[in-house]
Amino acid sequence: MYAVIENGGKQYKVAEGDRVRLERISANEGDEISIKEVLAVFGGERPLIGSPYVDGAYVQGKIISQGRARKVIVFKYKRRKDYKKKNGHRQLYTELLIERINVEASHGA
Repeated sequence: MYAVIENGGKQYKVAEGDRVRLERISANEGDEISIKEVLAVFGGERPLIGSPYVDGAYVQGKIISQGRARKVIVFKYKRRKDYKKKNGHRQLYTELLIERINVEASHGA
């Protein structure tokens, strides 16, 4: 069974036991969290597609770590105009261990 969840404007395909890096979530390492923004669930009798979210479905996970991703260099340049600009950015992330995908019994999945 796997699910498609939404976090930070992006969509992630997750299954039980997966480790995923999501946008920063305000919680401590070791905390249990549940994500209710489930767009679809596959693997039961039939796929469940939400509009936009599946009612009663949520994904439970445990926060493994919080951190900052590798630096991304942003370099802007215009030839013959003596214009150069260099910037760097490190995105904050939360690493999550997916423990369970739950769907309400009324859906039959």
